[in-house]
Amino acid sequence: MALDTMSDVSDEALLVLFANGDQAAARALNLRMTPRVFAQAMRMLGNRAEAEDVAQEAMMRLWKIASQWRQGEAKVTTWLYRVVANLCTDRLRRKPSLAIDAIPEPEDGQASAAEGLQDQARNSALYQALATLPERQRQAVILRHIEGLGNPEIAEIMDISTEAVESLTARGKRALAKALAGRRDELGYSDG
Repeated sequence: MALDTMSDVSDEALLVLFANGDQAAARALNLRMTPRVFAQAMRMLGNRAEAEDVAQEAMMRLWKIASQWRQGEAKVTTWLYRVVANLCTDRLRRKPSLAIDAIPEPEDGQASAAEGLQDQARNSALYQALATLPERQRQAVILRHIEGLGNPEIAEIMDISTEAVESLTARGKRALAKALAGRRDELGYSDG
């Protein structure tokens, strides 16, 4: 099957096609999934090299289990998010201090240098505040509010109940609001 004809094929079907020897399906799934798992790892780890390693490891694990994949039991994205979260958690546990300040912000065509600096300060403050959250709260907040996943999918990724996800995200949001409350003016969120 040609790569350009695979855009409408589901992730699960692409994985099964790959397991049956279809290299174009592997390329299509790799192009679709790698940026997503890298972004999740980058947000959790704050280190580009480590995030690349995690993304590569997660994709390698996906390829290794392809032949045993049972369609309908889980979504490929859910499985990958869980693997990435676990790999990141393992790395964070081995590394007690997370240097969030060292994360360079990607260039995204800001309208002005001042706006770029403001956005960088806001992102830096957010990542610093995220780093202070307990690990499970941080993971839930990132998956919900940065990755944009729904609570049922997060529950499946984290292997907890939907109610637990709601609790973790609510506590995480409160902790973030508290951590950032004194910085509203500095970050350009003044009411005036």
